[in-house]
Amino acid sequence: MNCYDIDSLQLNRQPAAEAGACGASAAEDNEPTGAEELMNWIEAAGYLASALVLATFCMKTMIPLRCAAVCSNVAFIVYGFYDHLYPVLVLHAILLPLNVWRAVQMLRLIKLVEAASKRDLSTGWLKPFMKDARLKAGEVLFSKGDHADRLYMIISGDIHLEQIDLTLREGELFGEIGLFSADRQRTQTARALTDVHLLWLSEGELAQICYQNPGIAFYFLKLTTNRLLANASYFRAGTQAALPASS
Repeated sequence: MNCYDIDSLQLNRQPAAEAGACGASAAEDNEPTGAEELMNWIEAAGYLASALVLATFCMKTMIPLRCAAVCSNVAFIVYGFYDHLYPVLVLHAILLPLNVWRAVQMLRLIKLVEAASKRDLSTGWLKPFMKDARLKAGEVLFSKGDHADRLYMIISGDIHLEQIDLTLREGELFGEIGLFSADRQRTQTARALTDVHLLWLSEGELAQICYQNPGIAFYFLKLTTNRLLANASYFRAGTQAALPASS
């Protein structure tokens, strides 16, 4: 092989080597870097958080809604931290423990209601949701025919229902019959026999609790049924006592 042939061979190899180097460089450019992969994960966290927020608007019960809200808070915290969106990060860092606490409250309430429906009609589980009120002896809490908009529980003292001559004492729940009736009217006049400490729950708050957990509505169904049966027994006994004795 002469010198001319050797020079030609070297010249042919140079473009091939340069092409191979360019191909390797292009392949390296196409491979995602660590920073790009991190940005992709941050964007995914943002989309996931937004999807979870949208999902909360489609939910009808509270427990799944709270769970979705908690997951959304976590995703927004990750998104805000890595993308340096500090207002978003602070907001959801505050909302996260709040949503967790509300979910725990509802789970405890559900367990208490289920236990109450299986055993007895204990009302202690309702106290944290009720507001405080006090009456002096002789004061009228509500009169027959008044609009019924509250449920009551006696903490201390005695309440007298005048139409059926029944005295309610500590721990008893009352006012539910008028609250659940179609015309929303009181069927009794309730007067304080002593100084009375009461707790009360508004109609709207009670409806919200019952909607969130149908088991609570079942509880009040049992309570109202027992109260109506007790009232029927009272009227039956009064009617029989009023009848003249047979000769």
